[in-house]
Amino acid sequence: MTISPSPAADVDVLVVGAGQAGLALGWHLRRQGRSFLLVDAGPEVGHVWRSRWDSLRLFTPAEYDALPGLPFPAAPGSYPSKDDVADYLRDYARTFDLPVRLDTRVTRLTRCGELYVAETSGVLVTARQVVVATGPFQTPYTPDVAAGLADDVVQLHSSAYRNPEQVPDGAVLIVGAANSGLQIARELARTRPVVLAAGSRPPMLPQRLLGRDLFWWLTRTGALTKTTDSVVARRMRRKGDLVIGTRPRDLTRCGVAQRPRLVGADGRTVRFADGTSAEVRTVIWATGFRPDYGWLDVPGVVDADGVVRHTRGLTAAPGLAFLGLPWQHTRGSALLGFVQHDAAWLADQLAHQLASRPAIEHAGTTA
Repeated sequence: MTISPSPAADVDVLVVGAGQAGLALGWHLRRQGRSFLLVDAGPEVGHVWRSRWDSLRLFTPAEYDALPGLPFPAAPGSYPSKDDVADYLRDYARTFDLPVRLDTRVTRLTRCGELYVAETSGVLVTARQVVVATGPFQTPYTPDVAAGLADDVVQLHSSAYRNPEQVPDGAVLIVGAANSGLQIARELARTRPVVLAAGSRPPMLPQRLLGRDLFWWLTRTGALTKTTDSVVARRMRRKGDLVIGTRPRDLTRCGVAQRPRLVGADGRTVRFADGTSAEVRTVIWATGFRPDYGWLDVPGVVDADGVVRHTRGLTAAPGLAFLGLPWQHTRGSALLGFVQHDAAWLADQLAHQLASRPAIEHAGTTA
């Protein structure tokens, strides 16, 4: 598609993604009186949370889960379900009348003169500034070893797992020992044999320490606000993401057999790095996600490995920023209830940038 430069912009700020990061930014943009639009590929606000497994609950108590301006509607010390979070995000957008266009996937973003042009599945949107708030869960990753499994072995990525009823009877292999893999392993072990394979073990912490929730300690000690350039933050990143509330002995008590890294698969037989093997009926890949910025056609923003080049969310492309990236500025940058701090800072930076640029006429809101 060829687009001619135009002096008119639909909005000052286009926010790609209406999850927790996009909504938090929207609250600040509304307070600033900015012209803005949030677009999201999902059918409803909160869709990503609502699509996760049925028994999922947050590790963070409700008092730490709010976005700016609206407390989370649950008792302090309680742990909201994934549907509680989805409901909260939906109600948040309604409460503050945030302009959200759903079922709208951005298929290409380019820069044309002083404006950004977003080609979407529904409309063409032009904006003076764009914030990418699509979150860390983009493209499910499955390792190449999966190709060696027989056709009759059921394979699910953890993002597609909902409950034990969708898993056939028989032995289950879960690959990956982060929070999602451990929670799913414990749930499935109640009704069938489960093997958990992990190449490395991330640091594990209990949900409560000395009578206090873990997040009470993390906030009081400042662990969640250590910036990425600090010594503490560098050590935390090297060790991997925290596993909260599940310990190896808890899995053993549940009957979960623990193995090292999965190294091969042949039919229904899987092999591990210690030379052992197992026969499986189902494999659940709790192997994380990879970024997908193929739609972002702005040079110098994403490197060859798909990593965003930014400084606290700001890129070298004028007016193009990111929000909600893991470790964007601190450990809390991608967490519900903590992303609001990055959102406040970024909103101020965008306003400052916009004030220093020549005025451009608005074509009218697309919301």
